[in-house]
Amino acid sequence: MKNIPFFNYPSLFEQRKDEYLNIVQDVLSRGAYIMQQDLIDFENDLAKYLGVKHAIGVADGTMALLTSLMAAGIGKGDEVIVPSHTFIASAAAIHHSGASPILADCQEDHLISPGSVAKLITSKTKAIMPVQLNGRVANMDAINKIAVEHNLIIIEDSCQALGAKYKDQFAGTFGLAGTFSFFPAKTLGCFGDGGAVVTNNDEIAAKIKMIRDHGRDPTDGKVKVFGFNSRLDNLQAAVLGLKLRYYDEDIDRRRQIATLYHFHLSDIDQILLPPAPDSEIDHFDVFQNYEIEVQDRDKLRRFLSKAGVGTILQWGGYAIHQYSELGFDSNLRYTEEMTKKFMLLPLHVMLSDEDVVYICQKINEFYNSIK
Repeated sequence: MKNIPFFNYPSLFEQRKDEYLNIVQDVLSRGAYIMQQDLIDFENDLAKYLGVKHAIGVADGTMALLTSLMAAGIGKGDEVIVPSHTFIASAAAIHHSGASPILADCQEDHLISPGSVAKLITSKTKAIMPVQLNGRVANMDAINKIAVEHNLIIIEDSCQALGAKYKDQFAGTFGLAGTFSFFPAKTLGCFGDGGAVVTNNDEIAAKIKMIRDHGRDPTDGKVKVFGFNSRLDNLQAAVLGLKLRYYDEDIDRRRQIATLYHFHLSDIDQILLPPAPDSEIDHFDVFQNYEIEVQDRDKLRRFLSKAGVGTILQWGGYAIHQYSELGFDSNLRYTEEMTKKFMLLPLHVMLSDEDVVYICQKINEFYNSIK
């Protein structure tokens, strides 16, 4: 029996061990811990990669969202529409800005439904926060149209979609600001927490640079707004700078794995797969996750676990609207049904073709056994 964990964290280090050790020795020997040249270099490289004017490193993806909302002037009395099928951090950032998260339904690709968004707009709505989940970008033509018609800001939660594209435009570049997370399991992950905001707006960039550093203006050191200690540390920035140089290679590997899954699982009637790579001309997906909907999900997960295959339910199997303790009581039909069926299969760059084939064989074995 194989042992295939859902995510192999030690492999992150082993993948380029010598280069990472060189970075640690270099940064520590220089005493370059906070707001140093490695951070500046990474910010410049990330901005160049995405074709934007500004990239600002922050502590994590949640703070990327919160600082963006604050810089955009969103606060008390405002409403921000966000999908329920996302990590609680998306809604929490809205809440901590002083605004209210208004939860939208998703659609078959598990991304925000433009039709649901349109029905939720009120006089208090100030922004839409599309969440680009699993390495895929939502229908931004439809989202942008709604935003323009109602004079709304778009703040993209692209924490799972660095490098993904919709109609040849990168995730994170459609709105006033885009946000990214560098949590270790992300497509571009560091060895701890990290995040970034990208924008083409000079004023927004200047505000975020102050908010991330206790409100201090980097041009003169004066405190001009209330801010946070939310800086991306220099060691993580140096690691991310190295990883960014290999990023396209890593994304190619993720897409190869997704292609293998699709080839071996597409004939199983009890499974709804994400679109295969290059199957849709408008989308370039980077496959942060391989999220599927299945029948007999819990039995399948137990079967795979006994076969040595790790799977997870994203966010514990819950959507945000199901957290009644937080005051949510939305009735979101598609999201509600999806949470009963969805699960994630292993997908990371250190996964071998042999591992993927084994996983698929076990899934086929399970469904053949219950016919």
